[in-house]
Amino acid sequence: MSDLHVINARITRKVRGLPTSDGAGVKLRRVIGTQQLPDLDPFLMLDEFGTDRAEDYIAGFPEHPHRGFETVTYMLDGRMRHRDNHGNEGLLVPGAVQWMTAGRGLVHSEMPEQQEGRMRGFQLWVNLPATLKMSEPQYQEFAPERMPVVHPAEGVTVKVIAGDVTDAGGTVVRGPIVQPATDPLYLDIELAPDAVWTRELPAGHNAFVYVYEGVISVGDGGDARPVDTQELGVLGGGDTLSLRAFSDGARLILVAGRPLREPVARHGPFVMNTREELIQAFVDYQEGRF
Repeated sequence: MSDLHVINARITRKVRGLPTSDGAGVKLRRVIGTQQLPDLDPFLMLDEFGTDRAEDYIAGFPEHPHRGFETVTYMLDGRMRHRDNHGNEGLLVPGAVQWMTAGRGLVHSEMPEQQEGRMRGFQLWVNLPATLKMSEPQYQEFAPERMPVVHPAEGVTVKVIAGDVTDAGGTVVRGPIVQPATDPLYLDIELAPDAVWTRELPAGHNAFVYVYEGVISVGDGGDARPVDTQELGVLGGGDTLSLRAFSDGARLILVAGRPLREPVARHGPFVMNTREELIQAFVDYQEGRF
């Protein structure tokens, strides 16, 4: 009896982030949300921030509104204090994750709680379906010790933020973040030099890898393509992902989500389905209803 035919995922597109600034002048690299890659349903934006220069981040992200989507902040280095107008407050430390569902609206700030040192991490925007855009705001926020770390193969270390990974012993380990609407997978992967890892991608999801240290190869055989530091590779064409590090090793995030396939009306911090809903979001914010 023959084995099932394996169809390997491949890189269908590569993009490199564009240097920009946001908030009160925080310097960052925008990878999703540019003319190169406006979105990847359900993902609306991906920013990587990383600097040792305090002047590049110290002004932070003062109060700003959100409605109709989710923001996911993953800290690699540094400390960030967040507050909102509903009385929620917390501190993101290295390794912490905040998955904020803005829903019907809130006014939020994210300010560095350090005067020097390295600040590094990611912010991802995830769309919400029409049925949840006006839901009550909520947070899923987890300290680094709440994030399971798995070793699924030799030389492979995976922090499981959302979704699941099977360890080398066959145990399925799940991350703490749950969002049934898009069923996300969010993994922080470290590959030792020349390490190889193969896993299945969630069926029907849009997926990407973003390399933030080193270089990797995605795919198998003649279809394998390299993805360099600060490059994003959109995945497609198969359900089995094969990753290989080069001689210096690599670190990357693997993110996947179920596409919503809904119309998007978007302007700044508001993401709705129609122009009328977008106008109403501006009115509600200006009249203090967030």
